[in-house]
Amino acid sequence: MSRRTAAPQNFFTQDGTKTSVLRLFRNRFLTGLCIALSLLTLVPLFSIILLVVKNGFPLLSVALFTQLPPPPGLEEGGFANAIVGTFIMVGIALVLAVPLGILGAIYINEYAPTSRLSAAVRFVAKLLTGIPSIICGVFAFAAVVMTMGCFSAFAGGVALSILILPTILLTAEQALLGVPYAYREASFGLGATPFQTIFRIVLPDALPAIMTGVMLSVARAAGETAPVLFTALFSANWIQSLTEPTASLSVLIYNFAALPFDYHVKMAWSASLVLVALVTLTNILAQIFFTPKHR
Repeated sequence: MSRRTAAPQNFFTQDGTKTSVLRLFRNRFLTGLCIALSLLTLVPLFSIILLVVKNGFPLLSVALFTQLPPPPGLEEGGFANAIVGTFIMVGIALVLAVPLGILGAIYINEYAPTSRLSAAVRFVAKLLTGIPSIICGVFAFAAVVMTMGCFSAFAGGVALSILILPTILLTAEQALLGVPYAYREASFGLGATPFQTIFRIVLPDALPAIMTGVMLSVARAAGETAPVLFTALFSANWIQSLTEPTASLSVLIYNFAALPFDYHVKMAWSASLVLVALVTLTNILAQIFFTPKHR
């Protein structure tokens, strides 16, 4: 006769008995507590969104997206120039910061991950993430505005690029670390060079995570006021050149919310709603166009 082995006991029970009532209660209590706390964190987010929609939606019209801001006391006009200025300055910031951030992440992760220079770059990037945004504005004011002799959209883009560069670099590095090293070994085994491996194997696989970091940077850059206020100032006219003061949604909200005119305060709420919608739409489009392609 074959030898019968005893049935394995459940690790979480004693001598095959049922789980104790106290343990079940504790498990359900902690699970419910985690769910409740997770829902609690959504309360401020949804309250802000509801407040912005409630106060900003009634004034939305075509005129807001096609006309210039009205003078104080008048109840007509829009903030089309501020939308254009925001896109321009965020675009300049991305053109300056994205290549530097991604190439820097490639160097410190793929070429010299343990060098002193890579350690210094990581340390400085983490340090810059904690610096107040107004410091970036003051630096850009001294380095660009004082040099050029004028407030400008270019100076605003430089200030925003300094602000978002550490985020892009650190998220790109984590995205590259997430690519399995077996992919690199397989590529090297087929005779590919390090350059070919990085730009044909590693970088495409890490692109969705990198784009997530870029979109987070866009959201932060579009909503910053202090750096733009120090560098681009504000203008009630259409932008004609990158070397002149330029309007932005964040500064318009800051300026109009403090005015003693109801229409301008309502415009500030509508501009806030548009800014939230633009940031949300950008994140959604990034998920649609990048994530499915590289799964």
